[in-house]
Amino acid sequence: MRCIEIASPGEPDVLTPTERADPTPAAREVLIHVAAAGVNRPDVLQRRGHYLPPKGASDIPGLEVAGTVAAVGEGVDEWHLGDRVCALVSGGGYATLCVAPAAQCLPVPAALDLTAAGAIPETFFTVWTNVFDRGHLQRGEAVLVHGGSSGIGTTAIQLAAARGARVFVTAGSDEKCRACEALGAERAINYRTEDFVAVLKDLTAGRGVDVVLDIVGGEYVARNIAVLAVEGRLVEIGLMGGTASATIDLGVMLRRRLTITGSTLRARGVEEKGAIASALRREVWPLLEDGRVKPVVYQTFPLTDASAAHRLMESSEHIGKIVLTTDRA
Repeated sequence: MRCIEIASPGEPDVLTPTERADPTPAAREVLIHVAAAGVNRPDVLQRRGHYLPPKGASDIPGLEVAGTVAAVGEGVDEWHLGDRVCALVSGGGYATLCVAPAAQCLPVPAALDLTAAGAIPETFFTVWTNVFDRGHLQRGEAVLVHGGSSGIGTTAIQLAAARGARVFVTAGSDEKCRACEALGAERAINYRTEDFVAVLKDLTAGRGVDVVLDIVGGEYVARNIAVLAVEGRLVEIGLMGGTASATIDLGVMLRRRLTITGSTLRARGVEEKGAIASALRREVWPLLEDGRVKPVVYQTFPLTDASAAHRLMESSEHIGKIVLTTDRA
């Protein structure tokens, strides 16, 4: 198979096209002819040497793929040769063949091509488990999503709006703000020119929001707590602010009965990820099938141009997802 290796930790040019032996699926796994592989921030961290694969995972980057089933391992009954699937994986996505646990595979929605499907798993799994499982967002509640124009953000906007929540986001330019509002955000706040705490207090008549999905951490934590309503939930999923520590006012947390939680996805076991996949198929796949929700693909690159895709990712100029494609796309 053709694939992309990380020659050594460093800048995008360390992503090196090469060939390796074809992988084979073990029990309860499927082998996928990859048509498309999503590019995500954890891939950048792995390339820089800051996010090592879990034990037993491929060292090839890439956490999500879409394509057709090429082979199935022992005990796999739900998938068959030629089925169109997308899958969450713990590594190995930047390749023409990728092994995935059968439980982490989902059928490609009929309304989507394989390139669009390659942009689904990582962000949809992440948003579902954090906004709805951990954040318990309910119809009629309000959510603030930081990084609204990111892959996570564009997914969270659509899912929260489709499920009846009020959606507010932050983004880094007026253009990105307008794009977020076009996807269903009630108000997008340019964090470079506006104070999101003041804006949201005004928009909610002082109440605040019920859930904050944060990818920044650091100095944002105190401001996130300031904007939460009574019984509010802060869900931390990233540290783009550059620090893993923050100072919070515990008195405010106690008085407002707040919940602060967070999670990562990659290191979770197959059983947990399979449960998320089942929830997505039940709760979200109907929205994808009828077009009420769809992945936002900003740009595609051939697999061999993974370095260019990473340069775009690190520029933060994109809106939505960046996807690598093979000749099967």
